[in-house]
Amino acid sequence: MVEGPPVLLRVWQQAAVALGSAVGALVDPRRADLIAALGETTGKPAFERVLKRMKRHPRRQILLDRPRVLSSNVGHAWDLPENTFGAAYAKFMGSRNFSPDDRPPVRFMETEELAYVAMSAREVHDFWHTLFGLPTNFIGESALKVIEFEQMLLPVCFLSVTGGTTRFCEKQRSLFYKHYFPWAVRAGMNATDLMCVYYEKHFYEDLEEVRRKWVIIPAPDPSIHG
Repeated sequence: MVEGPPVLLRVWQQAAVALGSAVGALVDPRRADLIAALGETTGKPAFERVLKRMKRHPRRQILLDRPRVLSSNVGHAWDLPENTFGAAYAKFMGSRNFSPDDRPPVRFMETEELAYVAMSAREVHDFWHTLFGLPTNFIGESALKVIEFEQMLLPVCFLSVTGGTTRFCEKQRSLFYKHYFPWAVRAGMNATDLMCVYYEKHFYEDLEEVRRKWVIIPAPDPSIHG
């Protein structure tokens, strides 16, 4: 989760890292390390709120176990029946040649608990792609950032949507704001508290069943809207 001791920053240093990361991420949105640094330096209050919710939640076991989304822990998903949540996640990852081990480490959180929350917010991203049926193109990523903002109120999510949509062509922008943005706001608000879900314990369950249980509204069908 955290490689070495956390890097403790003064307020002005946090602002400098946040600004530099924001500029760098706008120039190159593929820089996951810069997006991660921006999320940490601007997101502490949001992560603290999520931590409080997790501590109050009836299923607090997740904070005791602190499960990690790593290949060694989720590799069995590739062997599950096709209809299961785990198999859908494995298909999503495999079709894109993604690895759950590729997330950058947490560097700027002051406590282990906050570091775990920040790392979890990163690691559940692909679970949410799977659950909501979102692609990994500009529209899909921006829509998921809207859901993440609704769920966690992380400033980096708002900034990512604002910056990401500037790269849309006119057709993409129209499609996003007419169909995906209102859907994502509704989906993020209606869903259960997705930061309090112990995902690995539900890998064996039917995908549509877990969607119903967690009040997941799947994404609009892009073929219908062109």
